[in-house]
Order: sequence, then C-alpha cells, then structure tokens
Amino acid sequence: MAQLTVATPTGPFRLVEAEGVMVSCGWCDGPSDAAEATPLLREAASQLEAYFAGRLTRFDLPWFVDRSPFQSEACALMAAIPFGETITYGEMAKALGVSAQAAGRGCGGNPLPVIVPCHRVLATNGLGGFSASGGVETKVWLLRHEGAAGLLI
Repeated sequence: MAQLTVATPTGPFRLVEAEGVMVSCGWCDGPSDAAEATPLLREAASQLEAYFAGRLTRFDLPWFVDRSPFQSEACALMAAIPFGETITYGEMAKALGVSAQAAGRGCGGNPLPVIVPCHRVLATNGLGGFSASGGVETKVWLLRHEGAAGLLI
C-alpha cells in the first residue's frame, strides 16, 4: 500500500491507496515517504488541500471500504451527505435499518474520514462523538469550516 502524509489545519493527515483506490486516511503523528506518492495519492492530496482552502465541497476519488457490508453501506450513505449539511444518527439508522447505536458504530468505523464525511452525522441533541484525532474538537472545526456551525449553537 502506498501512502502520503499531508499537512492540514487539523494536523498531519495520512492518505493510503491500494490497487488504485483510496482505502484509508486519517490523522497521524508524522510524515510518510513522499516517494510512495502515486498519481492517485497526489490527486487526493490536491483535493484535500482544496477542501481545506474552501475550494472543494465534494471529493471525487475512487475509494473502497474493505470491511463488512454494513460498514460499506454506512460509508456510502455518509458520502452522500452534502457539504455543509448534516443528518442525525437516528436518520442514518432509519436509512440503514439499524439502531442509532449501530449507526454510531458505522460512523466510528469509517476508514476514510473527511473524504467520507462522518463528521456530518450528529446526535439528535448535540454533536455526538468523533473517533478521529482531536475528537469532538476536530468535528466542530470541520463543521464550522463547512458553514454548518449554526447547527452547533
């Protein structure tokens, strides 16, 4: 698997590709070998930079979730949430035919945060959790960046 770490306003972010698709990404402690940067990883880094600069509202990258069918379905649902909009765990649960707790596990099991925007799923009465680096503070940062901060007040 090839990987590339890029700097973001929320910390170093590692992108991982296998067989021509994005398979994981997330916050990390340090750099990776830039020599491993494939064309897809360079494109993912470019799109991530555009997202954080406010020039991109939807990622256009091939990705694959090599986990359970439920996790794949949960990620597909999250990927369809538009930039700056949110849904609740309850709405996600209803769409997937599972409990709200299972929907929360689907968010927490997302191997592609930001690209698959699990931060756009909220609890009915608040933020809910965020298992990525920085926890809920990172979730709040991402929602504010997308203009969804009004939902937090």
